[in-house]
Amino acid sequence: MTHHEHGPALTREIRSRTGIEPARCYQCGKCTAGCPMAMEMPTRIQQIMRKIQQGREELLEDPSIWICASCEQCSGRCPQEVEPARLIDALRELSMERAPGSAPRRIGAMHRAFLKQVKLNGRMFEVGLVVGYKLRSGAMTDDVEAAPGMMVRGKLALVPTRIKGLDEIRRIFEACEPRRGADEETP
Repeated sequence: MTHHEHGPALTREIRSRTGIEPARCYQCGKCTAGCPMAMEMPTRIQQIMRKIQQGREELLEDPSIWICASCEQCSGRCPQEVEPARLIDALRELSMERAPGSAPRRIGAMHRAFLKQVKLNGRMFEVGLVVGYKLRSGAMTDDVEAAPGMMVRGKLALVPTRIKGLDEIRRIFEACEPRRGADEETP
């Protein structure tokens, strides 16, 4: 039996999905020290890393994996190159596969709205993102007062621009489609 076959099921699944060995984390704390969201997270990055090593399944229901901003500050600071941000992405994927709709409503809404814009345009179209998010989340009036000022300053384009090679982006999305759960909305 190789080293990769050892450990709790969650640890093996995360290792398999990412190609990263969670056991390399020696709990130095640099990830948590550099995390801009640490104060908002019930379970800090360093603790998440330890729970991955232990195979603690409750991580899949922990709101901290959804609070992570995916800024990759933790991955950049890791002296062992364990890439905590990639491991958290794998936790999110696994959580959504096991329990579609497990992401908090607004976070799931933002995720789907973002992916839809990338699939449609190959890049972000902010107005499309905001409209998609608001329709999915039900947060219709949140931040509405910011829009006029942003439009005046040219921060919100009214028409999307599409990248060259959009077909390649769409092929990537199509290749990922079979992995989606039957109940998960396509972006």
